[in-house]
Amino acid sequence: MTETGWDVIVVGAGSAGGALAVRSAEKGKRVLLLEAGPNYRSASMHQAWRSPNPIKALLDPTAMEGLVWTGLDAARTEKQVAAPYWRGRGVGGSSSINGQIAIRPPMEDFDDWVRWGCTGWGPTEVLPYFAKLEDDEEYGVKDYHGRGGPTPIYRMPQDNWGAVDTALCSAALSAGHAWAADVNAPHAIGVSPYPINSRSGQRVSVNDAYLENARDSTTLTIRGDALVDQVMFAGDRAIGVRIIVNGTVATEHADEIILSAGAVHSPAILLRSGIGPAGQLRGLGIEVCQDLPVGHGLQDHPMAVVSIPLIDEAGIQSPDDRHTNVCVRYTSKPDAPVGDMMFVSQNQNVVAMANPDMRALAGAFGVWVNQAHSRGILNLTSSDPTDQPQIHSRMLSDERDLSRLRDGIRDLVDLARDPAVAAITHGPLETENKALFSALDSDSALDDYLLATVSDVQHATSTCRMGEPGNKDTVVDPSCRVLGTDRLRVVDASIFPSVPRANTNLTAIMVGELMADRIR
Repeated sequence: MTETGWDVIVVGAGSAGGALAVRSAEKGKRVLLLEAGPNYRSASMHQAWRSPNPIKALLDPTAMEGLVWTGLDAARTEKQVAAPYWRGRGVGGSSSINGQIAIRPPMEDFDDWVRWGCTGWGPTEVLPYFAKLEDDEEYGVKDYHGRGGPTPIYRMPQDNWGAVDTALCSAALSAGHAWAADVNAPHAIGVSPYPINSRSGQRVSVNDAYLENARDSTTLTIRGDALVDQVMFAGDRAIGVRIIVNGTVATEHADEIILSAGAVHSPAILLRSGIGPAGQLRGLGIEVCQDLPVGHGLQDHPMAVVSIPLIDEAGIQSPDDRHTNVCVRYTSKPDAPVGDMMFVSQNQNVVAMANPDMRALAGAFGVWVNQAHSRGILNLTSSDPTDQPQIHSRMLSDERDLSRLRDGIRDLVDLARDPAVAAITHGPLETENKALFSALDSDSALDDYLLATVSDVQHATSTCRMGEPGNKDTVVDPSCRVLGTDRLRVVDASIFPSVPRANTNLTAIMVGELMADRIR
């Protein structure tokens, strides 16, 4: 250790933090990785979370215990009451409980990042790190892919797809969408098999891929059940963190502090540390160190669904049948950003989660706004670190999102009326989707329906936005340094300028990999 303690303290052992801590330790830095949830070996993970179908674990209270944050709610729109917002807890973070979707954003996302002031985050800078993190069994030999990296990339053969996967693929191709065999190829658009971070049919989380093989390292220490309250400063310089372990307050010091606690808890730590909107902090009795827009700019992908009541032979036949294997990334209009919308298959949808019969007749097509404009907000409810922050997602508050989802759900209904879907459907779609079908012909009625029913897909980002230091929305600079401070960075999905046009897990790992090389 240095005379101040550790070289680096990384707060949060999730997708970004796990990768960052391991790679930093490999470079000889003495790293303390602090995780609010449990620290466990890969072999100790509840087997339900290994399943290709995460709904198996979500239906098992023993699997949920300790690995999902409790008491964390979010109001998705102003017409909805707050409901649970799932975030992973424990080593691996949300990579231990998510849908195992290993999809990259289109490279155009990173052109946008550079345009928004994130110098050094363009396609040519980030692509090598997407390749470095992966072991793509099918396309690893391509120069834009990787072989031998920590994260396995697998695609379910079409013979093993679910009935809803096959129906969406057929309907989308019939509607004129192109086939794109590798959705992770730069500029891929169309119908694609989902890449999955699994090996031999078993989930591979960041805990499995990165931390497990580093546990014998002499330069990495992992400490679980350590809730970080706030960052400690000497003037503007971060010197350590205050943590709560088994109800006891302790401190740890380091030359550099890196928050990787995710898009919900990294901003919460900053706010408790006096970094955030001055009015909010003063209202909670927190001394203001830096007046920054922490917690502002929250994004997620708003999703609407068409429920598909399935015939017996088309339903889930086993609790381990994969819940989704197919997506359709598409561009909504000729002048819209590329890949701004997404269709997804759901061999088993959220309706079935409340039904103990895993063969419940509940499939769905989903559509989400892949490039969102609406921005939400995260606020502290108190200065107590055990109190969860308050989230107002404000989905569809930007007319551009609402109009695209309105068009998207109508297009989705057309896909659901395709003969390939009719062949697996039990009864009329109108019966299963009464409220939706009654609103389809009226823009205002459909808007009301969407605002009342839209869901997120647990892709929280952008609460500590990266950008040009002089921009009013910026919290961290392109080196992930918190403005106005020294030796304090944020490295996780909260720094994304906007939610990517993809599931967020791979991009978060990429950020951890890239910043491990850049932090000297």
